[in-house]
Amino acid sequence: MPKASAPTLDAANAAPPLPSTYEEAMAELERLVARLESGDLPLDQLLSGYQRGAALLQHCREKLQAVEDQIKVLDDGVLKPWKSA
Repeated sequence: MPKASAPTLDAANAAPPLPSTYEEAMAELERLVARLESGDLPLDQLLSGYQRGAALLQHCREKLQAVEDQIKVLDDGVLKPWKSA
């Protein structure tokens, strides 16, 4: 008798892809935080919203780190203080 395979996520349960830009991710995160803080979401939506928010936050941090790494390369590996004009 064949073994049962592990359950797979269907399209309805799969998380939507992360935004391609930092700005889009921040905008979605801000909207999500507003919905979470409203107190109008049922518990299951609060949990999924929190999980999505954590993923968006990590995505934003990675985007910022990538930019910081590029700046270090441009400045010969030395992170210099930002000087506004």
